Amino acid sequence: MQTTLQPFHLAVPVHDIGKARQFYGDILGLSEGRSSAQWVDWNFFGHQFVTHLAPERAGVAHRNPVDGHDVPVPHFGVVLTMNDWHQLAERVQAAGIEFVIEPHIRFKGQPGEQATMFFYDFSGNALEFKAFHDLGQLFAK
Repeated sequence: MQTTLQPFHLAVPVHDIGKARQFYGDILGLSEGRSSAQWVDWNFFGHQFVTHLAPERAGVAHRNPVDGHDVPVPHFGVVLTMNDWHQLAERVQAAGIEFVIEPHIRFKGQPGEQATMFFYDFSGNALEFKAFHDLGQLFAK
């Protein structure tokens, strides 16, 4: 197994490219890479993330119970530093984005304790952002 962390590539459907630019560029503060009328590449915290215009595919989700919350599935995101996580939570809240699961500490006092928050983009794609005081707890059982 490779131990050097490599950037991932993820592409998701969106209803509207302009709204994707507003959400990912203006609200989340991601820088834009290559683009066309049908898609936009984003620097997603060092990873390659692409929003593709596919209105008929965007926003389909299910929910599973985890630690007393209904977690949207599918979802994606990254693990941030605790400071960056707090700053992102403040930016999202200031933009008036409704949280699916409010920023909080999950598994408090247990292995894998983490800060987490969930919200949707403007096309209904669920995002989760996490942070750990001890990154060594990322895969704790």
